[in-house]
Amino acid sequence: MSRPNIILIITDQQRYDTIAALGFPYMETPHLDRLVREGVTFTNCHITAPSCAPSRSSLFTGYYPHTTGILRNADQWQHAWVEDLADAGYYCVNMGKMHTWPMTTPLGFHERYVVENKDRYLEARYFFDEWDKALQARGLVKQQRDLYRQLPDYAERLGAFEWNLPEDAHPDMFVGDLALRWINLKPKRDEPVFLQIGFPGPHPPYDPTPEFAAPYMAKELPLAAVTDSELAGQPPAFQAMRVHNAEVDHDSVVHQLNPTAAQRHRQRAYYLANVTMIDQKIGQILQALDAKGYLDNAVVIFTSDHGDCLTDHGHSQKWTMYDTITRMPMIVWTPGGSQTHFDGGRQLDGLCQLMDIGPAILELAGVEPPATMEAESLLPALRGEPWVGRDHVFAEHGRDGILQEAEFMTMVRSPEWKLVHFLDEPYGQLFDLVNDPAEVHNLWHDPAHGAQKQELLDVLREWRIRSQVRTSEWSRAWR
Repeated sequence: MSRPNIILIITDQQRYDTIAALGFPYMETPHLDRLVREGVTFTNCHITAPSCAPSRSSLFTGYYPHTTGILRNADQWQHAWVEDLADAGYYCVNMGKMHTWPMTTPLGFHERYVVENKDRYLEARYFFDEWDKALQARGLVKQQRDLYRQLPDYAERLGAFEWNLPEDAHPDMFVGDLALRWINLKPKRDEPVFLQIGFPGPHPPYDPTPEFAAPYMAKELPLAAVTDSELAGQPPAFQAMRVHNAEVDHDSVVHQLNPTAAQRHRQRAYYLANVTMIDQKIGQILQALDAKGYLDNAVVIFTSDHGDCLTDHGHSQKWTMYDTITRMPMIVWTPGGSQTHFDGGRQLDGLCQLMDIGPAILELAGVEPPATMEAESLLPALRGEPWVGRDHVFAEHGRDGILQEAEFMTMVRSPEWKLVHFLDEPYGQLFDLVNDPAEVHNLWHDPAHGAQKQELLDVLREWRIRSQVRTSEWSRAWR
């Protein structure tokens, strides 16, 4: 059997509860619904870091952030297993966001068409990507923070703004069209293709066109209650971050400590409308791939790099360890008639890490993953072999310009319990996920759960020691 074309579609900051077929009927996602119905969905897939670069570097290396040394956005990231795919004869193309640093790092791709964050202010405010070039060529001025700040209600918007430029100038539409142009206009390649398509949305600013926003504005959307008791039980580092995000407009979002239901609803509606815009482009991309013959032998993977609180738990965006941040949609689909085929219509609830798809991709390409790799291949599960998933998943993050009051934060999660540890601090978080799946009641200081807390701290310690020992050979070569 020839090796399959591999199409990896990654959105930015998309929560798990944004696909109708996964049990969220307020969503309009017909093309993602099709992938769920016909594919294999990992329903308990978790990222390794609650921000873009460390999460993505884990995905594209197979190692945890503390191993790669990429602990926050703008940490240098220049290598990935894409290089192994290229060495093995795959033609590798990136369209859209990867979030490498430097942003134009080849990373193993033969072609890169870089489109980064919609709102850029910190590490690369003046980086001129393919989207910037296209807007300038058309004489359009990009909607951006400097202009949003001129709105009289900017601080009340929670990052939700109408896209008033032409629809095809929207960053998600632009990336989708860029992929379509590559598929449609270039001759079909003889060698297998690895095509990575990175949509910038639904990362803020939450900016759908009015046509996409209107149906969601008319819907009743779920908004989790945020109580004073929940906020009081959060770690001081998170409480400080809430205040910081209300004072500094990261990604054009001015967080509100006590937003109204109307403010929360508009933010949620615009965010979900961004997802539907992306879903439309995914459908067009799949149709183009089929027409060009790429789906005769193909594996299509859909996922995202982390979620978004959207004011749930009283927080803005990511940088926390709630499931709404760490739990990702992960769907693997093989078209009917594809030479490479996995039985579809399956939803697997075992724990896995987002990076676990990496070694599966390598194996599909005929490449043996390195023995030191910390990712655990999902290929046996895709093939229908016995698979129960991991006992625990982990995530971590270092201090940055947003998480300013924590030197280092680590999460360990089993199917039943979650613990969040803060380096050198007496506080943390402990959640009983069976009786408190919404993660509202912090049991860290509850003596009745001291044994469970210690058990997870022990797991965390052994994981870090095991990781350092097993990856030492790889990390020496990395440096």
